[in-house]
Amino acid sequence: MSRIAYVNGSYVPQRHASVNVEDRGYQFADGIYEVVHLHDGRFIDEERHLDRLDRSLRELRLTPPMSRAALRRVLGEVARRNRVREGLLYMQVTRGVARRDHAFPTAPIPPALVVTIRRVPPYPTDPDRWAAGAITHPDQRWERCDIKTVALTPNVLARQAAREQGAAEAILYDANGMVTEGAATSFWIVDAAGVLRTRPLDHAILPGCTRDALRALLAADGIALEERAFSLEELRGAREAFLTSATSFVRPITKIDGKPVGDGAVGPVARRLFDLFARHVKGGPRNAGR
Repeated sequence: MSRIAYVNGSYVPQRHASVNVEDRGYQFADGIYEVVHLHDGRFIDEERHLDRLDRSLRELRLTPPMSRAALRRVLGEVARRNRVREGLLYMQVTRGVARRDHAFPTAPIPPALVVTIRRVPPYPTDPDRWAAGAITHPDQRWERCDIKTVALTPNVLARQAAREQGAAEAILYDANGMVTEGAATSFWIVDAAGVLRTRPLDHAILPGCTRDALRALLAADGIALEERAFSLEELRGAREAFLTSATSFVRPITKIDGKPVGDGAVGPVARRLFDLFARHVKGGPRNAGR
């Protein structure tokens, strides 16, 4: 079956989907995007993703392409037309089509919206098999990483560096040697003292929806968390490390820069949180997705 995309008001075969060459997303990366995991026909943490989409639109002064209710209908229709029940849905909003000029168009133009979906393998069930390695990499992104923009060249280069070294992710660090996040993930450690930590939200990191969902689950389960920045040195002395994202879920990291994290096995905290988030995805009370 041909994949179907939503492009600016029409559902079209994805092989024929296109945007204007003067779309500002193509010309300037003047746009934002969201990614939502679809599990068993339900969009996981849908409200969190739509809230973040709205925030990104506001931060870039982009006009919403439609109401939230209408957008929900489009997302559901794209999943239905593609007959996908386990997949990743991408939505991208740009400022639209206008004569090339760095400043915003002087006359109002409609924003452009593209929605696609693709099937993915079933949700992981074994944290030991899901575990992966990572590398460390300088953070060379702009200073508003809290906005989920389509301007991802530094992220692409970091993730490519990881792939070339046989790793799943690049853990980014700033000029002061402080860890920010993964190239496309939030990053967590259990430090040498046994404290679960992740960096507090600021302009240097994206407010991850999976991160936020896991924080809520930790609080409900009585698991202590410190939102406190940590250095590369602390990272290298950590007992455990793991990633979170809409595509990684909770993914243990057992090797960094070719060296084992802790004893090199999935630790008890990562294992517990893998199970905790899996229950959330499979229909826990805080998952209001359909």
